Amino acid sequence: MTDYRSMWQMWRDDPAFDEQTHTEAASLTDEQAREAFAGELTFGTGGLRGVIGVGTSRMNIYTVGKATQGLADFIRSHTDGGSVVIAYDSRHMSAEFALDSACILAANGIHAYLFDALRPTPELSFAVRHMRATAGIVITASHNPPKYNGYKVYWSDGGQIVPPYDGFITEYIARVTSYAQIRRISRTEAEQNGLLTMIGEGVDAAYLAAIRANVIHADVCRRMGKKLRIVYTPLHGTGYVPVCRALKELGFENVWVVPEQALPDGDFTTVRSPNPEDKKAFVLALALAEEKDADLVLATDPDADRLGVYVKDAATGEYIPFTGNMSGLLIAEYLLSQRKTLSRLPADPRDGALVTTIVSSNMAHAVAKAYGLSVIETLTGFKYIGEQIRKFEEALAENDGVPCREKGAYVYEFGFEESYGCLVGTHARDKDAVMAVTALCEAAAFYADAGKTLWDVMQEMYERYGYYAEGLESLTLEGEKGKAQIAEAMRSLRETPPSALGGRPVLAVRDYLAGVRRSADGKISPTNLGRSNVLYFELADEGWCCVRPSGTEPKIKFYFGVKEKSREEARRALENLKNAFLARLKHRD
Repeated sequence: MTDYRSMWQMWRDDPAFDEQTHTEAASLTDEQAREAFAGELTFGTGGLRGVIGVGTSRMNIYTVGKATQGLADFIRSHTDGGSVVIAYDSRHMSAEFALDSACILAANGIHAYLFDALRPTPELSFAVRHMRATAGIVITASHNPPKYNGYKVYWSDGGQIVPPYDGFITEYIARVTSYAQIRRISRTEAEQNGLLTMIGEGVDAAYLAAIRANVIHADVCRRMGKKLRIVYTPLHGTGYVPVCRALKELGFENVWVVPEQALPDGDFTTVRSPNPEDKKAFVLALALAEEKDADLVLATDPDADRLGVYVKDAATGEYIPFTGNMSGLLIAEYLLSQRKTLSRLPADPRDGALVTTIVSSNMAHAVAKAYGLSVIETLTGFKYIGEQIRKFEEALAENDGVPCREKGAYVYEFGFEESYGCLVGTHARDKDAVMAVTALCEAAAFYADAGKTLWDVMQEMYERYGYYAEGLESLTLEGEKGKAQIAEAMRSLRETPPSALGGRPVLAVRDYLAGVRRSADGKISPTNLGRSNVLYFELADEGWCCVRPSGTEPKIKFYFGVKEKSREEARRALENLKNAFLARLKHRD
């Protein structure tokens, strides 16, 4: 009997599994069982993500429970007791996984603080530090299709786990070799023992107060909030209540929520995918915007850490989609310009940092240079931006609170990544779409007061800094065959990198797995970032492309960037670069 069949038999018969699981396992066909039991759902660098269902490679109370037991064992190895804050989104099984995790933690003597209803991921990040917890858990699969769910772990700094903690927790999870090792008590027993506390309004109020503290021109928001017209959709997720509350408290009176997408819905019935990066997710919002003559159209993903934006062009009446790079950089421009005007940047601006990722727009460097700031680049993933904030604060504390870039004691000014996420302030340590909505609407109010739209401002930025354009292509390759194809593509690019792409010479190749940068003239230098399976090609004339396997999906991702003298030239150059790179891969296949 093959391994998957023996495991399948166990899930049908073993008393460690409940009767419902026995029944579901027994209902599987052999082909379905092969997929469900062929391997284990892997705890990656941030947690779990997978299809909901019975089996070792699926999201269910046993695979989630195993991860929680391992986390509990790790926490107990470091502290006597400890506490964990738990949040969840609108997906199927999110509430069940959250409560079960709380009961497992309580069974292990760890105090669980469980939100009383769905909450955004950034509020979980805030709550961990606000409540001085040891760790945090959020049950979400972000913007993935309905059949998925996920489990992310945060540490005491409010950020997603990074090395070495991700490795330590993974080791402890691996020690849970049997589902019978998972310790659970009931919710009633956990509450009676004082190890499960439900949380809600108090944390909500503190979180929204922290968001308001980052507003620069509250008076302008109140004045222009009577005129600015905003359409918003939470895409059936967690953003509805906090976003609407934040905007109302700041004085934005003309806010229309897409009614069909306002309430939580784990099936996300009105969209193909609840992803604000997908233009199809905006169909209903744009229709409402036309009806209401809106200035801004905003969408947050199910766990409200990503923000998608459309801005009205007053000259044509057209709604222009903003990429994550565009919205992030526009917020950065607004914040930095106002802080400079109000003398709120460090005495030596170079002690202030704009933090971004290696696959985000190079315009970040131009904006930072204009305001004299330093740029800190990280690997892909906002958790690395959150890690930088922690490092800045630790260095500042060691330097008696005095900013000093030579000692790494930077002042965090702003952070963003291309995948529609940014963070204003340090109240959270993950991207925060509730805060991003607030900042973008404040910027819109400020510029409207000066007779400008956000599209006007974006065009001014292009004129000032250059026409930067970026793109992303993803190739889905599922199963073991897909993994092999992705590995082969990375191997091929490493062993025989291109010398030119899209008519641009390759100036250097950064191999983040090897930790080295190799320039065209043969010079080798360290990348000075953590190790990751990423290749980055530096091209002439500020062009670049990057390739990496996804950490959460069966995909290989290709990123591209160019800079030109006009919007149309940038568009053509980006298309040429994409086609050249993808054609090279296709030719090798």
